[in-house]
Amino acid sequence: MGSVSLKIGEGTARFKRVSVCSSAVNLLMLFSVITTNLFAWYAFSYHPKALHNHHYPENISLISERVSLILREIESSQKKLAQMEKQILGYESIDLSRPNIANELKEFLNSHQLPLGKDSRTGITEMVASVGHSCEKSADLLSQYMSYKVNGLCPDDWSLGQKLILQGCEPLPRRRCFAKTLPKVGLQPFPFSLWKNVSEKIYSWSGLGCKNLACLNSKKLNRDCAGCFDIVHGYETQKMAERNVTTVTATLNIDAPFNEFIASRGLFPLYLSLDQRFPFHDNVFDLVHAANGLDVGGRPEKLEFLMFDIDRILRAGGLLWLDNFYCSTDDKKRALTRLIERFGYKKLKWVVGERENGSGKSEVYLSAVLQKPVRV
Repeated sequence: MGSVSLKIGEGTARFKRVSVCSSAVNLLMLFSVITTNLFAWYAFSYHPKALHNHHYPENISLISERVSLILREIESSQKKLAQMEKQILGYESIDLSRPNIANELKEFLNSHQLPLGKDSRTGITEMVASVGHSCEKSADLLSQYMSYKVNGLCPDDWSLGQKLILQGCEPLPRRRCFAKTLPKVGLQPFPFSLWKNVSEKIYSWSGLGCKNLACLNSKKLNRDCAGCFDIVHGYETQKMAERNVTTVTATLNIDAPFNEFIASRGLFPLYLSLDQRFPFHDNVFDLVHAANGLDVGGRPEKLEFLMFDIDRILRAGGLLWLDNFYCSTDDKKRALTRLIERFGYKKLKWVVGERENGSGKSEVYLSAVLQKPVRV
């Protein structure tokens, strides 16, 4: 049986359990419905004396005023409920009453009651859309992303979706359109696919500066990718997949079609940012390989959250491989060292080196192989 590794490089539905917050919101909604029904009952059961004198125009006007009053009361109640829900949940939800919100976004975000009511085993009462609450900050872009022809071809807007992900709007909502299919020209069976070039037609070049592999290989796309698309003459001569290791790579298409390139080699690309919790169960990976993508904006709090998530998915005795991790300052190196020591990992390899960058300045890099301890 092979090993399982996760390599870190640079819209989903979920079910909602009954909770204190959701129960409170449901009670408020029930109170609003009862109040509205009482207003309606009062309006249509009220018979003024003028009605018996058959002054129909005045009666109609009176009823219209009362209906308008009820509608205003309903609108006011809805606004109060939305405000209360925001206070109870503790974060901003997407305001679906905005005039520029796409209808598909409204359809996706609306909650739907289960057809048979509450599930007796799980306590689930409704199915709600799972969209990152940071999407509220990018509501206009999200609405643009959800503007498409239902049952038609999806627009070529992957760069728009990636922009939303980089702004924290993750996961993206599901869409009811068909993704564009690309020709799979020259694909090879595994493991021959690891070292065979394929046609450039299988890549999506829209929104990218380079339009071919020669252009990509002539550039240093990031600290870990200089000529990394050159399979034949590149610096990569061996792969873990050749040794019966199932490899999952988390990456985005920053300046290059990394996901298509990974998939064409018979490996599994995971399209997500490092701000999102890894969608894996606890203690399932034998190895996590992290390069400079581990540097999440230089913020120690974010790095700490990421390290705990890596530790969660790594099995006891599994290996964390830090590969040429860039330490911009000695303080950053010390902070990373202190963080690693908190986890109690065994240092199987620990190498700190320096090298000059393009401007002649010295840069500090850390390479390490760490073994996760057994915790009881």
